Amino acid sequence: MTKWHSKPINFSPLKRRNIEADFSGGEITNDAGALVLREVDNKLNLTASMAKHIKDPRDPNRVDHQVQTMLKQRIFGLSLAYEDLNDHTPLRKDIGFQIATGETGTLASPSTLCRLEQWADRETMIGLHQEIFKLFISQFDKPPNSITLDFDATDNPVHGDQVAGYYHGYYRHECFLPLYVYCGRFPLVSYLRPSWMDQAKHAWAILALLVKALRKAWPEVEIIFRADGGFCREKIFSWCDRNNVKYIAGLAKNSVLERLSQVEIEQAEERYQLTDEKQRIFSSFTYKAGSWNEERPVVVKAEHTDWGSNPRYVVTNIEGDSQHLYENIYCARGEMENRIKEVQLDLFADRTSCHEWWPNQLRLLFSTFSQILIETIRSRFLNDTQLAKATANSIRLKLLKAAAIIVHNSRRIRFLFSSNYVYQKPFQELVESINTS
Repeated sequence: MTKWHSKPINFSPLKRRNIEADFSGGEITNDAGALVLREVDNKLNLTASMAKHIKDPRDPNRVDHQVQTMLKQRIFGLSLAYEDLNDHTPLRKDIGFQIATGETGTLASPSTLCRLEQWADRETMIGLHQEIFKLFISQFDKPPNSITLDFDATDNPVHGDQVAGYYHGYYRHECFLPLYVYCGRFPLVSYLRPSWMDQAKHAWAILALLVKALRKAWPEVEIIFRADGGFCREKIFSWCDRNNVKYIAGLAKNSVLERLSQVEIEQAEERYQLTDEKQRIFSSFTYKAGSWNEERPVVVKAEHTDWGSNPRYVVTNIEGDSQHLYENIYCARGEMENRIKEVQLDLFADRTSCHEWWPNQLRLLFSTFSQILIETIRSRFLNDTQLAKATANSIRLKLLKAAAIIVHNSRRIRFLFSSNYVYQKPFQELVESINTS
């Protein structure tokens, strides 16, 4: 490791004893949990499958760092909270991180990793998304009866004069507008878009591609499209009706909807006045927006609280009880919002700060593949533990950011963890579960 300081670092004394520190400890890593990422990556064949879609223009006879190794650097680094390329300047010499990526020497520099991002193009993105879909299908031992595809968008801030950076009126700053698609906790699509376009732009095309691929794998599966009001579009609904796809989506309130649900709104207010407690009444009716070709069923939640009346609406072609449709089917999309927060905040998908377009799309996918690694750890190997519902950041802090002394010779490499490591039992059980899977 690089020796950052030559002078000792002094702290306040403890009972007349001086406290000093320096950076001469030798081969120690604080990312020993990267070994877990290595094992899961091998199980999924994740970075190996990714590497097939990266076009390497370098002369093979002059290559020091293979594409797969650099992919491991980036994806493992994001999983361990190293979001910037500059973080790899010291990290490339961390022996623990080297071992996790399958190397025994200095890893790629930030400039080399930057060149990797510049190799990205449209074909690369299609290929990487195909690999994500294959991983998703492989998660199931048998075809599911029903799956729900959650669509949503968010903002990625623009830094400086980046290609396709535009001001967005809702978010009130210059940004990109990435579109995410999840099935449960598993990410299926991470699609970077400029923010000048409609929130639902290209959602129909992506839905059509996913439905075609899903029915090729599972011909009998029921597919549900679920989204908020930003995706309430006639083109999507009519396509779903023609192709036997269920849908449930938010619907922005307006004067016509409020008139059609006036009875329920007034009943909720009357009950609130009598009980002084929040009231909710569910019902349904048919409604035709100006841009729709036909009337569609709408579910209303007429709610009245201390803040007044708060009616909410969803449009759906799913049959069933109004309350069940709203509370158990539509509101379950909140889980997807948690997953977007996780990939954006915990795994740094918002770091799309390259000047060119395709490198930023690749960065978005790096974070997505990192999320797949973490989600695989959580769902397959921590499913029956106290960390079964932990966030990516909690898993990182408790199991991946573990310090260890590294002792090695020609026959063996040993990672010596602290005897007082708080999560040593969960860590050991995790590794045993991976090894026996």
